[in-house]
Amino acid sequence: MPLEIALKNSIVLSPPGILFILPAMKRIMIIGSCGSGKSTLSHRLQEVTHLPLYHLDQYYWKPDWTETPNEEWVEIVSALAQKDEWIIDGNYGSTMDVRFQYADTIVFMNISTMTCLWRVLGRIWKYHGQVRPDMPTGCKERFDLDFLHYVATYNLLRRKRLLQKLELMSTEKKVVIIKNEKDINRFVSSIQT
Repeated sequence: MPLEIALKNSIVLSPPGILFILPAMKRIMIIGSCGSGKSTLSHRLQEVTHLPLYHLDQYYWKPDWTETPNEEWVEIVSALAQKDEWIIDGNYGSTMDVRFQYADTIVFMNISTMTCLWRVLGRIWKYHGQVRPDMPTGCKERFDLDFLHYVATYNLLRRKRLLQKLELMSTEKKVVIIKNEKDINRFVSSIQT
């Protein structure tokens, strides 16, 4: 039986044709590999929910890809997570538990590694030398082998543990597992008013 079926109090996007509509969502956390479509989905959800949208990359990175010190980063994410309403997109494992604590809905973009790599490479090609719309000023898109390695190994090293954690949390939180574009469209359609 697929994990998605076992999740309770959640929207089920597999098998096709089964869809449970979620009650109002006020704090939506979107996670998944780079290139999985987190930012795209977060924009679509913001359009239909009118919740404030926070891209974690815009808060973490300083000009020239300078990282925010960890203590400061935890404070920033804690302040965002304690707000009454939000959509927060991004991974950042060091603050994931903070967001889990406050989120009422967790969306995991469970997208194939090949799709994620293809999208990331396309993004690099499209924006190389420019700042992407969802990134902070001074962080120009670049080709980075370490980043590509992270994307290539994300599902292999992180997905199983993350799905196990989401299964445990599904008794208290709404958990949405997205596997493809069809799931995204069905999910967004289910909350349109």
